[in-house]
Amino acid sequence: MFNPNRIDSTRGVILPERPHLPPLRAAGAPFETVSMTATSIAASPAALRAWRNALFIVFLLSGLSVASMASRIPALRETLDISNGTLGLVLFGMSAGSILGLASSNAIRERLGTRAGIRTALLISMVGLLIMGFGSTIALPVVIVGLAILGFGNGVVDVMMNLDGALAEVELGKTVMPMMHAFFSVGTVLGALIGSAAAFNHVPLSVHLTIVVILVSAAAIIVVRWIPQRPIERQTHERVPVGERLRANASVWKDRRLLLIGLIMLGMSLAEGSAGDWIAQAVVDGYDQSPGTGALVYGVFVAALMLTRFVGGPFIDRFGRVAAIRLSASLAVLGLALFIFAPAFPLALVGAAAWGAGCALGFPVGMSAAAEHPTQSAQRVSAVAMMGYVAFLAGPPAIGLLGEHVGLLHALLPILGLVVIALLAAPAARPVGYAEKPVA
Repeated sequence: MFNPNRIDSTRGVILPERPHLPPLRAAGAPFETVSMTATSIAASPAALRAWRNALFIVFLLSGLSVASMASRIPALRETLDISNGTLGLVLFGMSAGSILGLASSNAIRERLGTRAGIRTALLISMVGLLIMGFGSTIALPVVIVGLAILGFGNGVVDVMMNLDGALAEVELGKTVMPMMHAFFSVGTVLGALIGSAAAFNHVPLSVHLTIVVILVSAAAIIVVRWIPQRPIERQTHERVPVGERLRANASVWKDRRLLLIGLIMLGMSLAEGSAGDWIAQAVVDGYDQSPGTGALVYGVFVAALMLTRFVGGPFIDRFGRVAAIRLSASLAVLGLALFIFAPAFPLALVGAAAWGAGCALGFPVGMSAAAEHPTQSAQRVSAVAMMGYVAFLAGPPAIGLLGEHVGLLHALLPILGLVVIALLAAPAARPVGYAEKPVA
């Protein structure tokens, strides 16, 4: 059974240590990580599996909600009758909401706990998706509001599910974060396939998204029951001055290694996120294909992403995080170049698959690397997630505006430079041990 007295906190001051866990794996051991002693949870094997499986579904639901929006971007542009530049500014609403959600995630987690926080965030994102769907037939500002709400909910759940995933990874004793993100990709594949079917059959955006909202909301309410309930001891937090807590949260930005991990997240998130925002439209504009075909290419991208994440854990355990990032970034560069410069559509399809496979491990590896700290896991996960989301904030409008002048395919070129930077920053993902000592 889960022990509710061993609860996680932003300061990491109320959890006992697990003195028998080493700070780093022994030579030749299969799991490459450090133990986060201040956030460890005692659980039976069955409870651990239930926790892991619940997180798999949460990741899937998050991916489904995002892909349901992304796969219908061509339909949204057609319904609103707007240019790519305007569409980029519309997508800025979701990016801005995501940044606000990331910044608010720790406060919400403190107030509600992880279980209720994840449920609430998923339901908030569904409200945003519903508003977006109906807003497409009402007015552009309504769509922007819906996307901002969707982004806020998604930003909150992103931090919470990744932090909980990192804690579960430590308890399970093997690399599972890539597989959790693979389930996010499963959700995006499902969302892309459903979106493609809706596009080919001319299903109105509002009808399509309403069905998705009902399914995701029902699943979210049910699945969080298996996430461990770790209520916050509010008395502990009330004794900490606000200024001190703000300084503690800000202190993580002084860590050079964390900043380099953030650069990995920035480059790989932009490579992944730009596909979600623009790959379908780039296929329509750059290769003269139908919106349904564009949605299918997005499905190919996320399918490659998903399959790579399913096999990524054993690869990381065998060869290490640094090798995984270097291989991923190199493949992403190759795929992007092929997608942009392919002389014919079939080669661009191959490039989309390589692009997706190359993006697969950057985000989950970055999250695992950021979370390995005995007392500041939550703050560090939130910080690197925010750096990654800068890509989502600046990327959509920048690519859209640039695409107005050079075309969407060539507007993807700056992403190559950031992926190269992620490649150079790969050594920062190497595990670092922390001395285990009592926390006052």
